[in-house]
Amino acid sequence: MTKENSIYFLIVGTVLGLVGVVMIFFSVNFGTYFAESWLASRGGSDTGYYHIIVNSYINNFLVAGAILLGFGLFIVTLIYYKVQIIKR
Repeated sequence: MTKENSIYFLIVGTVLGLVGVVMIFFSVNFGTYFAESWLASRGGSDTGYYHIIVNSYINNFLVAGAILLGFGLFIVTLIYYKVQIIKR
């Protein structure tokens, strides 16, 4: 692995990690926005059902953010060790 490739992978890992953190921290806002969009497209719904949809969207963003954060951390850690091996 060349130095240029490792820099690209480091950038990709960092971006994935940051996107994951943003998705985790703003999952409530994103989930509520998408649930309101869903409600507007249906023209109305029962409040209990709307609550289930909001929770589902929030959980979707939490899981997707955690997966992206995990991949980002894995890539950054892997590249860090590869760079350390190349330096030797």
